[in-house]
Amino acid sequence: MDKLLIRGGNTLQGEVLISGAKNAALPELCATLLTAEPVTLLNVPRLQDVSTMLTLIRNMGVQVEQGADGAVHINAGPLSTPEAPYELVKTMRASVLALGPLLARFGEATVSLPGGCAIGSRPVDQHLKGLTAMGAEIVVEHGYMIAKLPKGRTRLKGARIATDMVTVTGTENFLMAAALAEGETILENAAQEPEIPDLAEMLIKMGAQIEGHGTSRIRIQGVEKLHGCTHQVVADRIETGTFLCAVAATGGDVILKHGRADHLDAVIDKLRDAGATVEAIAGGIRVQSQGRLKAQSFRTTEYPGFPTDMQAQFMALNAIAQGASKVTETIFENRFMHVNELVRLGAHIQTDGKVAVIEGVERLSGATVMATDLRASASLVIAGLVADGETMVDRIYHLDRGYDQMEAKLRGIGADIERIS
Repeated sequence: MDKLLIRGGNTLQGEVLISGAKNAALPELCATLLTAEPVTLLNVPRLQDVSTMLTLIRNMGVQVEQGADGAVHINAGPLSTPEAPYELVKTMRASVLALGPLLARFGEATVSLPGGCAIGSRPVDQHLKGLTAMGAEIVVEHGYMIAKLPKGRTRLKGARIATDMVTVTGTENFLMAAALAEGETILENAAQEPEIPDLAEMLIKMGAQIEGHGTSRIRIQGVEKLHGCTHQVVADRIETGTFLCAVAATGGDVILKHGRADHLDAVIDKLRDAGATVEAIAGGIRVQSQGRLKAQSFRTTEYPGFPTDMQAQFMALNAIAQGASKVTETIFENRFMHVNELVRLGAHIQTDGKVAVIEGVERLSGATVMATDLRASASLVIAGLVADGETMVDRIYHLDRGYDQMEAKLRGIGADIERIS
């Protein structure tokens, strides 16, 4: 099992190329199932979850060709098996995104209940509720969601769907399903994360009729058929935010090429308040940091608020910042599992339910730590970059699920980091 060995203390200088967003690539790979015509996706990140999704759709009979430049060419015309088995999706919660497209195009789908990070419950009930409102008959048995259209129906029907909570993957599933449904679908309480409008723009290129994407109310007029397209995956805002925190913590001057400052307003505001300099430039973001930053309290919430996927990375920054801070996690109930590992490195953190209180210390000390989930992995890497001595991060397969060659990118801007196999 691979590990990362980090020797802390280096400042970071240079340029990093930000990859395409995993959370956009995964639904967009599923969206290719909506058409029998070829689709090309550009800027697809090289990640374990993406590899798993490609294996999954290949298993359905889809033709997939990967280029060396991040291009993926997909032809779902030959798709013969509308099924996502447990063996292929047990490590990836995004598997639920296959349900809507398969049901919309083929009138049936069998999809395993999803796996993924152990950071709290991620119920699929909202997905089932919305697709049932569109006319699907769905049962959950033996760990599978088995969906079909009623006898005599050939298409889903438009509906007004108001979810009980904001759900990103739910919004994406409904968008894809509604694109081929009969009549109009209105999504109330829709997620607004940048990956949603990116998926919607891809669907529009395929012939879908969608309005309001990027707001909490999306209107979709279903069409009978979608066609192929070429679409570039939007830059990964969480990878961007992770590198912003890494540079802010270590000090330095780095340009993040393709980074979108307009997708990270809440994080950038906190970094500026902490004392870092962050500015949008042509084609990316420049971040500069010098000296010890000031601790910042924050509360995670749905976009455009502070993202839960940036909580752990910013906590690592707070751990060595000047002063005390309070972090409140409102999205996932088990997302403080990195705290014990940060404490092993010398951080002073106490948790009480959804709240963590951090007393900033001047120095962290290298140690062996264990990653517990994807973003926790990133927080431990940031902590290792600023810790005295050597830090060994174990179980980095979590990191590989969400970051494209993270250690190579960090090494390219001056970090002393290597992968140990």
